[in-house]
Amino acid sequence: MKSLSELSEDALQDVPDYRDFLTVDELNESSERLTREYPERVTSYQIGISHQGARINALRIGKGKKNALLFAFPHPDEPIGGMTLEYFSRRLAENPGLDRLGYTWHIVKCIDPDGARLNEGWFRGPFTPMNMALNYYRPPQHQQVEWTFPIKYKTMVWTRPLPETKALMRLIRTTRPEFMYSLHNSGFGGVYFFLSAPCKPLYPKLYGLVKREGLPLHLGEPELPNMKTYARAVFDMPPTSDYYEFMKKQLKRDPAEVMKGGAGSDEYAARFAKTFVLVCEMPHFYDPRISDPSPSQVSRADSVLSGLDSSEEALRFVSKKFQLLKGDLKGRRDLKPFVDAIQELVRTTPKHIEAHRNWAKSDKKLRRMATVAEEFDSCTLRGFYDLLSIGLLHRCAKGACRKKLDAEVLDFMRGLGDELEKQLSYEAIPIRKLVRVQLGSALATVECLHGRGGTCR
Repeated sequence: MKSLSELSEDALQDVPDYRDFLTVDELNESSERLTREYPERVTSYQIGISHQGARINALRIGKGKKNALLFAFPHPDEPIGGMTLEYFSRRLAENPGLDRLGYTWHIVKCIDPDGARLNEGWFRGPFTPMNMALNYYRPPQHQQVEWTFPIKYKTMVWTRPLPETKALMRLIRTTRPEFMYSLHNSGFGGVYFFLSAPCKPLYPKLYGLVKREGLPLHLGEPELPNMKTYARAVFDMPPTSDYYEFMKKQLKRDPAEVMKGGAGSDEYAARFAKTFVLVCEMPHFYDPRISDPSPSQVSRADSVLSGLDSSEEALRFVSKKFQLLKGDLKGRRDLKPFVDAIQELVRTTPKHIEAHRNWAKSDKKLRRMATVAEEFDSCTLRGFYDLLSIGLLHRCAKGACRKKLDAEVLDFMRGLGDELEKQLSYEAIPIRKLVRVQLGSALATVECLHGRGGTCR
Protein backbone atom coordinates (compact mmCIF):
# COMPACT_ATOMS: atom_id res chain seq x y z
CA MET A 1 0.00 0.00 0.00
CA LYS A 2 1.33 3.42 -0.94
CA SER A 3 2.01 5.99 1.76
CA LEU A 4 0.12 9.27 1.87
CA SER A 5 3.22 11.06 0.63
CA GLU A 6 3.42 8.72 -2.35
CA LEU A 7 -0.27 9.23 -3.12
CA SER A 8 0.23 13.00 -2.98
CA GLU A 9 3.24 12.76 -5.28
CA ASP A 10 1.27 10.66 -7.76
CA ALA A 11 -1.47 13.28 -7.77
CA LEU A 12 0.99 16.07 -8.53
CA GLN A 13 2.68 14.14 -11.31
CA ASP A 14 -0.65 13.57 -13.08
CA VAL A 15 -1.71 17.24 -13.31
CA PRO A 16 -2.56 17.87 -16.99
CA ASP A 17 -0.75 20.42 -19.11
CA TYR A 18 -3.57 22.96 -19.10
CA ARG A 19 -3.32 25.60 -21.83
CA ASP A 20 -5.97 28.02 -20.60
CA PHE A 21 -8.31 28.72 -17.71
CA LEU A 22 -11.80 27.26 -17.70
CA THR A 23 -14.76 29.63 -17.71
CA VAL A 24 -17.40 29.60 -14.98
CA ASP A 25 -19.80 27.63 -17.21
CA GLU A 26 -17.08 25.10 -18.05
CA LEU A 27 -16.27 24.59 -14.38
CA ASN A 28 -19.95 24.05 -13.60
CA GLU A 29 -20.41 21.62 -16.49
CA SER A 30 -17.36 19.65 -15.36
CA SER A 31 -18.76 19.37 -11.84
CA GLU A 32 -22.06 18.06 -13.22
CA ARG A 33 -20.21 15.40 -15.23
CA LEU A 34 -18.24 14.37 -12.18
CA THR A 35 -21.38 13.83 -10.09
CA ARG A 36 -22.91 11.73 -12.88
CA GLU A 37 -19.76 9.61 -13.26
CA TYR A 38 -19.19 9.04 -9.52
CA PRO A 39 -22.58 9.34 -7.78
CA GLU A 40 -21.41 7.13 -4.93
CA ARG A 41 -18.50 9.45 -4.10
CA VAL A 42 -19.46 12.93 -5.26
CA THR A 43 -22.46 15.04 -4.26
CA SER A 44 -23.24 18.49 -5.63
CA TYR A 45 -25.27 20.86 -3.48
CA GLN A 46 -26.25 24.51 -3.67
CA ILE A 47 -24.79 26.84 -1.06
CA GLY A 48 -26.16 30.14 -2.32
CA ILE A 49 -27.07 32.46 -5.17
CA SER A 50 -24.91 35.33 -6.42
CA HIS A 51 -26.17 38.91 -6.44
CA GLN A 52 -26.94 38.49 -10.17
CA GLY A 53 -28.81 35.23 -9.66
CA ALA A 54 -26.18 32.61 -10.50
CA ARG A 55 -26.27 29.37 -8.51
CA ILE A 56 -23.21 28.71 -6.38
CA ASN A 57 -22.63 25.00 -5.83
CA ALA A 58 -20.22 22.96 -3.76
CA LEU A 59 -18.98 19.42 -4.25
CA ARG A 60 -18.86 17.02 -1.31
CA ILE A 61 -16.33 14.23 -1.80
CA GLY A 62 -15.44 11.53 0.72
CA LYS A 63 -16.93 10.60 4.07
CA GLY A 64 -14.22 11.43 6.58
CA LYS A 65 -14.97 12.61 10.10
CA LYS A 66 -13.07 15.86 9.55
CA ASN A 67 -14.12 18.59 7.14
CA ALA A 68 -11.91 20.46 4.71
CA LEU A 69 -13.23 23.54 2.89
CA LEU A 70 -11.54 24.72 -0.31
CA PHE A 71 -12.89 27.60 -2.39
CA ALA A 72 -11.59 29.35 -5.49
CA PHE A 73 -12.07 32.82 -6.98
CA PRO A 74 -12.06 34.59 -3.59
CA HIS A 75 -11.30 37.52 -5.89
CA PRO A 76 -12.72 37.27 -9.42
CA ASP A 77 -9.41 37.96 -11.18
CA GLU A 78 -7.79 34.91 -9.54
CA PRO A 79 -8.56 31.85 -11.71
CA ILE A 80 -5.66 29.58 -10.74
CA GLY A 81 -7.59 28.08 -7.83
CA GLY A 82 -10.43 27.13 -10.14
CA MET A 83 -8.05 24.94 -12.13
CA THR A 84 -6.56 23.48 -8.96
CA LEU A 85 -9.99 22.45 -7.70
CA GLU A 86 -11.05 21.28 -11.16
CA TYR A 87 -8.20 18.77 -11.11
CA PHE A 88 -8.31 17.91 -7.42
CA SER A 89 -12.04 17.17 -7.34
CA ARG A 90 -11.67 14.61 -10.12
CA ARG A 91 -8.57 13.16 -8.50
CA LEU A 92 -10.44 12.64 -5.24
CA ALA A 93 -13.35 11.01 -7.05
CA GLU A 94 -11.19 8.64 -9.09
CA ASN A 95 -8.58 7.79 -6.44
CA PRO A 96 -10.04 7.06 -3.00
CA GLY A 97 -6.59 6.45 -1.50
CA LEU A 98 -6.53 9.98 -0.10
CA ASP A 99 -9.58 9.09 2.00
CA ARG A 100 -7.04 7.84 4.52
CA LEU A 101 -6.48 11.45 5.51
CA GLY A 102 -9.91 11.26 7.12
CA TYR A 103 -11.53 14.27 5.42
CA THR A 104 -14.82 15.06 3.83
CA TRP A 105 -13.87 17.59 1.17
CA HIS A 106 -16.17 20.53 0.47
CA ILE A 107 -15.06 22.15 -2.78
CA VAL A 108 -16.34 25.41 -4.31
CA LYS A 109 -14.76 25.92 -7.71
CA CYS A 110 -15.99 29.51 -8.04
CA ILE A 111 -17.40 31.53 -5.16
CA ASP A 112 -17.75 34.72 -7.27
CA PRO A 113 -19.26 33.69 -10.62
CA ASP A 114 -20.47 37.17 -11.58
CA GLY A 115 -17.07 38.78 -11.14
CA ALA A 116 -15.19 35.85 -12.67
CA ARG A 117 -17.21 36.15 -15.88
CA LEU A 118 -15.99 39.73 -16.27
CA ASN A 119 -12.40 38.42 -16.43
CA GLU A 120 -12.97 35.60 -18.91
CA GLY A 121 -11.66 37.72 -21.79
CA TRP A 122 -8.08 36.90 -20.80
CA PHE A 123 -8.62 33.27 -19.68
CA ARG A 124 -7.69 31.93 -23.14
CA GLY A 125 -4.57 34.05 -23.47
CA PRO A 126 -2.33 35.36 -24.79
CA PHE A 127 -0.91 35.51 -21.27
CA THR A 128 0.71 38.92 -21.27
CA PRO A 129 0.34 41.82 -18.82
CA MET A 130 -1.30 43.96 -21.52
CA ASN A 131 -3.91 41.39 -22.50
CA MET A 132 -4.76 40.80 -18.86
CA ALA A 133 -5.14 44.56 -18.29
CA LEU A 134 -7.40 45.01 -21.32
CA ASN A 135 -9.81 42.36 -20.00
CA TYR A 136 -9.38 42.88 -16.26
CA TYR A 137 -11.93 43.33 -13.51
CA ARG A 138 -11.54 43.52 -9.75
CA PRO A 139 -14.28 44.99 -7.55
CA PRO A 140 -13.74 47.51 -4.75
CA GLN A 141 -13.07 45.99 -1.34
CA HIS A 142 -16.66 46.26 -0.12
CA GLN A 143 -17.77 44.14 -3.11
CA GLN A 144 -15.13 41.42 -2.70
CA VAL A 145 -16.24 38.07 -1.30
CA GLU A 146 -13.06 37.59 0.72
CA TRP A 147 -13.24 40.98 2.44
CA THR A 148 -16.91 41.34 3.37
CA PHE A 149 -17.27 39.05 6.38
CA PRO A 150 -18.82 40.80 9.41
CA ILE A 151 -16.54 42.72 11.73
CA LYS A 152 -16.84 45.09 14.67
CA TYR A 153 -13.51 46.62 15.62
CA LYS A 154 -13.44 50.09 17.14
CA THR A 155 -14.91 52.41 14.48
CA MET A 156 -14.83 49.74 11.78
CA VAL A 157 -18.22 48.02 11.59
CA TRP A 158 -19.35 45.90 8.66
CA THR A 159 -22.67 44.05 8.86
CA ARG A 160 -23.59 43.74 5.16
CA PRO A 161 -21.93 40.61 3.74
CA LEU A 162 -22.51 39.94 0.05
CA PRO A 163 -24.82 37.09 -1.00
CA GLU A 164 -21.71 35.14 -2.01
CA THR A 165 -20.10 35.85 1.36
CA LYS A 166 -23.26 34.72 3.14
CA ALA A 167 -23.05 31.43 1.24
CA LEU A 168 -19.52 30.91 2.55
CA MET A 169 -20.56 31.93 6.05
CA ARG A 170 -23.27 29.24 6.09
CA LEU A 171 -20.83 26.66 4.75
CA ILE A 172 -18.23 27.53 7.38
CA ARG A 173 -20.80 27.34 10.18
CA THR A 174 -22.16 23.97 9.05
CA THR A 175 -18.83 22.29 8.27
CA ARG A 176 -16.66 23.86 10.99
CA PRO A 177 -13.62 22.89 8.93
CA GLU A 178 -10.40 21.67 10.45
CA PHE A 179 -8.64 22.82 7.27
CA MET A 180 -9.64 25.73 5.05
CA TYR A 181 -7.96 26.85 1.86
CA SER A 182 -8.86 30.16 0.19
CA LEU A 183 -7.24 29.80 -3.21
CA HIS A 184 -5.82 33.21 -4.02
CA ASN A 185 -3.28 34.22 -6.58
CA SER A 186 -1.24 37.33 -7.20
CA GLY A 187 -0.52 38.82 -10.60
CA PHE A 188 3.25 39.23 -10.80
CA GLY A 189 6.08 38.27 -8.48
CA GLY A 190 7.02 35.13 -6.63
CA VAL A 191 5.29 32.49 -4.53
CA TYR A 192 4.42 33.25 -0.91
CA PHE A 193 2.21 31.82 1.79
CA PHE A 194 -0.07 32.84 4.64
CA LEU A 195 -0.75 30.51 7.57
CA SER A 196 -3.16 30.94 10.47
CA ALA A 197 -0.51 29.54 12.85
CA PRO A 198 3.23 28.79 12.66
CA CYS A 199 4.12 25.34 11.33
CA LYS A 200 7.87 24.79 11.10
CA PRO A 201 7.67 21.22 9.73
CA LEU A 202 5.68 22.56 6.78
CA TYR A 203 8.08 25.23 5.52
CA PRO A 204 10.68 22.93 3.90
CA LYS A 205 7.89 21.10 2.07
CA LEU A 206 6.47 24.34 0.71
CA TYR A 207 9.91 25.52 -0.40
CA GLY A 208 10.53 22.16 -2.06
CA LEU A 209 7.34 22.43 -4.11
CA VAL A 210 8.28 25.89 -5.36
CA LYS A 211 11.88 24.91 -6.14
CA ARG A 212 10.88 21.77 -8.03
CA GLU A 213 8.79 23.83 -10.45
CA GLY A 214 11.65 26.28 -11.00
CA LEU A 215 9.71 29.19 -9.51
CA PRO A 216 11.01 31.96 -7.24
CA LEU A 217 9.90 32.74 -3.72
CA HIS A 218 8.56 36.25 -3.28
CA LEU A 219 11.28 38.11 -1.38
CA GLY A 220 10.07 41.61 -2.21
CA GLU A 221 7.96 43.81 0.01
CA PRO A 222 5.20 42.04 1.97
CA GLU A 223 1.58 42.80 1.08
CA LEU A 224 1.19 44.90 4.23
CA PRO A 225 3.98 46.73 6.06
CA ASN A 226 3.16 45.33 9.50
CA MET A 227 2.82 41.63 8.68
CA LYS A 228 4.46 39.06 10.94
CA THR A 229 6.93 36.80 9.15
CA TYR A 230 7.22 33.14 10.15
CA ALA A 231 9.95 32.29 7.62
CA ARG A 232 11.10 33.37 4.16
CA ALA A 233 7.95 34.11 2.12
CA VAL A 234 5.75 32.61 4.87
CA PHE A 235 3.57 35.05 6.79
CA ASP A 236 1.05 35.10 9.57
CA MET A 237 -2.53 35.58 8.40
CA PRO A 238 -2.93 39.28 9.31
CA PRO A 239 -6.22 40.23 10.97
CA THR A 240 -8.08 43.23 9.65
CA SER A 241 -7.40 45.01 12.92
CA ASP A 242 -3.66 45.09 12.15
CA TYR A 243 -4.12 47.17 9.02
CA TYR A 244 -6.65 49.33 10.84
CA GLU A 245 -4.01 50.18 13.45
CA PHE A 246 -1.40 50.80 10.75
CA MET A 247 -3.69 53.24 8.93
CA LYS A 248 -4.65 54.95 12.19
CA LYS A 249 -1.00 55.50 13.07
CA GLN A 250 0.07 56.72 9.65
CA LEU A 251 -2.97 58.87 8.76
CA LYS A 252 -3.93 60.28 12.17
CA ARG A 253 -7.59 59.91 11.17
CA ASP A 254 -10.37 57.35 11.36
CA PRO A 255 -9.27 54.32 9.27
CA ALA A 256 -12.92 53.33 8.75
CA GLU A 257 -13.18 56.22 6.27
CA VAL A 258 -10.76 54.34 4.00
CA MET A 259 -11.27 50.67 4.89
CA LYS A 260 -14.77 50.20 3.53
CA GLY A 261 -15.52 46.49 3.83
CA GLY A 262 -15.20 43.70 6.37
CA ALA A 263 -13.04 40.90 7.68
CA GLY A 264 -11.56 37.88 5.92
CA SER A 265 -12.80 34.30 5.80
CA ASP A 266 -10.09 33.14 8.22
CA GLU A 267 -11.31 35.52 10.92
CA TYR A 268 -14.87 34.29 10.49
CA ALA A 269 -13.87 30.62 10.61
CA ALA A 270 -12.01 31.21 13.88
CA ARG A 271 -15.34 31.98 15.55
CA PHE A 272 -16.61 28.43 15.04
CA ALA A 273 -13.64 26.06 14.96
CA LYS A 274 -9.90 25.73 15.44
CA THR A 275 -9.48 25.95 11.70
CA PHE A 276 -6.01 25.80 10.20
CA VAL A 277 -6.04 28.19 7.23
CA LEU A 278 -3.65 28.17 4.29
CA VAL A 279 -3.26 30.70 1.49
CA CYS A 280 -0.75 30.07 -1.29
CA GLU A 281 -0.26 33.15 -3.45
CA MET A 282 0.73 32.09 -6.97
CA PRO A 283 1.79 34.65 -9.61
CA HIS A 284 0.89 34.49 -13.31
CA PHE A 285 4.20 36.11 -14.25
CA TYR A 286 7.61 36.25 -12.67
CA ASP A 287 10.97 37.92 -13.10
CA PRO A 288 13.99 36.31 -11.37
CA ARG A 289 14.77 39.56 -9.56
CA ILE A 290 11.84 39.00 -7.21
CA SER A 291 13.91 36.45 -5.29
CA ASP A 292 17.28 38.27 -5.39
CA PRO A 293 18.40 39.09 -1.79
CA SER A 294 21.56 40.97 -2.81
CA PRO A 295 21.75 44.71 -1.97
CA SER A 296 20.57 47.29 -4.48
CA GLN A 297 21.87 50.83 -4.93
CA VAL A 298 18.98 52.61 -3.16
CA SER A 299 17.50 52.61 0.30
CA ARG A 300 14.35 50.67 1.01
CA ALA A 301 12.56 53.94 1.83
CA ASP A 302 13.57 55.57 -1.45
CA SER A 303 12.43 52.55 -3.46
CA VAL A 304 9.03 52.56 -1.74
CA LEU A 305 8.63 56.31 -2.28
CA SER A 306 9.60 56.04 -5.94
CA GLY A 307 6.94 53.44 -6.54
CA LEU A 308 4.32 55.55 -4.79
CA ASP A 309 5.21 58.51 -7.03
CA SER A 310 4.57 56.38 -10.12
CA SER A 311 1.24 55.15 -8.78
CA GLU A 312 0.16 58.73 -8.05
CA GLU A 313 0.86 59.68 -11.66
CA ALA A 314 -1.25 56.78 -12.94
CA LEU A 315 -4.04 57.63 -10.51
CA ARG A 316 -4.11 61.27 -11.66
CA PHE A 317 -4.60 60.09 -15.23
CA VAL A 318 -7.42 57.73 -14.24
CA SER A 319 -9.15 60.39 -12.15
CA LYS A 320 -8.95 63.04 -14.88
CA LYS A 321 -10.28 60.81 -17.66
CA PHE A 322 -12.96 59.29 -15.46
CA GLN A 323 -14.39 62.75 -14.79
CA LEU A 324 -14.81 63.20 -18.55
CA LEU A 325 -16.61 59.85 -18.79
CA LYS A 326 -19.01 60.05 -15.87
CA GLY A 327 -21.87 61.60 -17.82
CA ASP A 328 -21.85 58.75 -20.34
CA LEU A 329 -21.88 56.10 -17.62
CA LYS A 330 -25.07 57.12 -15.82
CA GLY A 331 -27.69 54.39 -15.92
CA ARG A 332 -25.37 51.89 -17.60
CA ARG A 333 -25.98 48.81 -15.46
CA ASP A 334 -23.66 46.76 -17.66
CA LEU A 335 -20.78 49.09 -16.79
CA LYS A 336 -21.65 49.58 -13.12
CA PRO A 337 -19.06 47.03 -11.83
CA PHE A 338 -16.27 49.00 -13.51
CA VAL A 339 -17.68 52.37 -12.44
CA ASP A 340 -17.89 51.22 -8.82
CA ALA A 341 -14.32 49.93 -8.94
CA ILE A 342 -12.90 53.17 -10.37
CA GLN A 343 -14.88 55.42 -8.04
CA GLU A 344 -13.58 53.59 -4.98
CA LEU A 345 -10.07 53.49 -6.45
CA VAL A 346 -10.09 57.26 -6.91
CA ARG A 347 -11.62 57.83 -3.46
CA THR A 348 -9.36 55.64 -1.33
CA THR A 349 -6.04 55.16 -3.13
CA PRO A 350 -4.69 58.64 -2.27
CA LYS A 351 -5.21 57.88 1.42
CA HIS A 352 -3.46 54.51 1.14
CA ILE A 353 -0.57 56.18 -0.68
CA GLU A 354 -0.39 58.86 2.00
CA ALA A 355 -0.23 56.22 4.75
CA HIS A 356 2.50 54.24 3.00
CA ARG A 357 4.44 57.43 2.26
CA ASN A 358 4.37 58.40 5.94
CA TRP A 359 5.47 54.88 6.88
CA ALA A 360 8.39 54.96 4.43
CA LYS A 361 9.59 58.29 5.80
CA SER A 362 9.23 57.46 9.49
CA ASP A 363 10.06 53.76 9.95
CA LYS A 364 13.75 53.34 10.79
CA LYS A 365 13.73 49.82 9.35
CA LEU A 366 13.46 51.33 5.88
CA ARG A 367 16.70 53.26 6.15
CA ARG A 368 18.81 50.26 5.18
CA MET A 369 19.64 49.51 1.55
CA ALA A 370 16.86 47.70 -0.25
CA THR A 371 17.51 44.28 -1.65
CA VAL A 372 17.23 43.83 -5.40
CA ALA A 373 13.95 42.00 -4.78
CA GLU A 374 12.53 44.84 -2.68
CA GLU A 375 13.55 47.54 -5.13
CA PHE A 376 12.15 45.53 -8.06
CA ASP A 377 8.88 45.00 -6.21
CA SER A 378 8.46 48.66 -5.19
CA CYS A 379 9.71 50.39 -8.33
CA THR A 380 8.84 48.02 -11.19
CA LEU A 381 6.03 45.70 -10.20
CA ARG A 382 3.89 48.63 -9.07
CA GLY A 383 3.70 49.55 -12.74
CA PHE A 384 2.07 46.20 -13.51
CA TYR A 385 -0.71 46.77 -10.98
CA ASP A 386 -1.13 50.38 -12.15
CA LEU A 387 -1.64 48.98 -15.67
CA LEU A 388 -4.44 46.73 -14.40
CA SER A 389 -6.18 49.68 -12.74
CA ILE A 390 -6.06 51.70 -15.95
CA GLY A 391 -7.58 48.69 -17.70
CA LEU A 392 -10.76 49.28 -15.71
CA LEU A 393 -10.92 52.79 -17.20
CA HIS A 394 -10.44 51.35 -20.69
CA ARG A 395 -13.41 49.03 -20.23
CA CYS A 396 -15.58 51.99 -19.19
CA ALA A 397 -14.49 54.12 -22.15
CA LYS A 398 -14.90 51.25 -24.60
CA GLY A 399 -18.31 50.33 -23.20
CA ALA A 400 -19.48 53.95 -23.40
CA CYS A 401 -18.31 54.15 -27.06
CA ARG A 402 -16.07 57.13 -26.31
CA LYS A 403 -13.61 56.23 -29.05
CA LYS A 404 -11.38 59.30 -28.84
CA LEU A 405 -11.11 59.13 -25.06
CA ASP A 406 -10.54 55.36 -25.17
CA ALA A 407 -7.76 55.91 -27.70
CA GLU A 408 -6.08 58.23 -25.19
CA VAL A 409 -6.47 55.62 -22.46
CA LEU A 410 -5.03 52.92 -24.72
CA ASP A 411 -2.09 55.16 -25.65
CA PHE A 412 -1.34 55.69 -21.97
CA MET A 413 -1.63 51.95 -21.33
CA ARG A 414 0.67 51.12 -24.23
CA GLY A 415 3.23 53.62 -23.00
CA LEU A 416 3.19 52.09 -19.53
CA GLY A 417 3.16 48.58 -21.01
CA ASP A 418 6.10 49.31 -23.31
CA GLU A 419 8.07 50.74 -20.40
CA LEU A 420 7.33 47.61 -18.36
CA GLU A 421 8.44 45.38 -21.23
CA LYS A 422 11.77 47.23 -21.29
CA GLN A 423 12.26 46.86 -17.55
CA LEU A 424 11.06 43.27 -17.20
CA SER A 425 12.53 39.93 -18.10
CA TYR A 426 9.41 37.95 -17.35
CA GLU A 427 7.86 34.60 -18.09
CA ALA A 428 4.23 33.55 -18.03
CA ILE A 429 4.11 30.54 -15.72
CA PRO A 430 2.50 27.41 -17.21
CA ILE A 431 -0.80 26.59 -15.54
CA ARG A 432 0.39 23.07 -14.72
CA LYS A 433 3.17 24.47 -12.55
CA LEU A 434 0.76 26.80 -10.79
CA VAL A 435 -1.67 23.98 -10.02
CA ARG A 436 1.06 21.66 -8.81
CA VAL A 437 2.39 24.17 -6.28
CA GLN A 438 -1.08 25.22 -5.12
CA LEU A 439 -2.36 21.66 -4.78
CA GLY A 440 0.92 20.40 -3.35
CA SER A 441 0.75 23.05 -0.64
CA ALA A 442 -2.70 21.82 0.40
CA LEU A 443 -1.64 18.17 0.46
CA ALA A 444 1.53 18.96 2.42
CA THR A 445 -0.52 20.90 4.96
CA VAL A 446 -3.16 18.22 5.51
CA GLU A 447 -0.41 15.60 5.86
CA CYS A 448 1.09 17.73 8.64
CA LEU A 449 -2.31 18.08 10.26
CA HIS A 450 -2.93 14.37 9.92
CA GLY A 451 0.36 13.47 11.59
CA ARG A 452 0.14 16.00 14.41
CA GLY A 453 -3.39 15.70 15.68
CA GLY A 454 -4.68 18.72 13.76
CA THR A 455 -2.22 21.29 15.15
CA CYS A 456 0.50 21.18 12.43
CA ARG A 457 3.08 22.39 14.98
